[in-house]
Amino acid sequence: MRNVHSRPRGERATVTTITSRFAAIDFETANSNPDSACSVGLVVVNRGRIVRREYHLIRPPTPDFRLTWIHGLTWIDVRDAPTFGEVWRSLRPLLKDVGFVAAHKASFDRGVLQAACRTYRLSAPRKPFICTVELARTTLGIFPTKLPDVCKHLQIPLNHHNAASDAEACARIVLAARKVGWRP
Repeated sequence: MRNVHSRPRGERATVTTITSRFAAIDFETANSNPDSACSVGLVVVNRGRIVRREYHLIRPPTPDFRLTWIHGLTWIDVRDAPTFGEVWRSLRPLLKDVGFVAAHKASFDRGVLQAACRTYRLSAPRKPFICTVELARTTLGIFPTKLPDVCKHLQIPLNHHNAASDAEACARIVLAARKVGWRP
């Protein structure tokens, strides 16, 4: 079985925390710059139940929107929204007691989070990320592993490229993996 998580140096998580509480996150970006987050979805799971759902539009650093065709968001949708720095101040406390953060193609969402934190001079959370693409492949044996395919296989409702829906889908993939015995 391949390793599906990565933990930053010096990060320690207790077994109790990891097995009982985690978060799932999804970002949509305005363009190919990793700090161009234009929406974020965050779901917190505690003891197998979703206990918090958050969705926020984000005003990216520039009005350069090149990925509207993917998520449907435009500069007009977000020009009056808070910046990442403003949104993150309310979301960061939700990660305080989680053992890990799940994301589909975790390297992308971790990269957006780290880049946006750098742009706004914030410290990025030092939490391990679990990749639900890898979980789907290695633990659940699902192929192909695009989020819509995994959700269809697991009968998880999905409004793809809506950050709230994608984050909840990731949380539900982790919960499905737990049902078959997966542990971080």
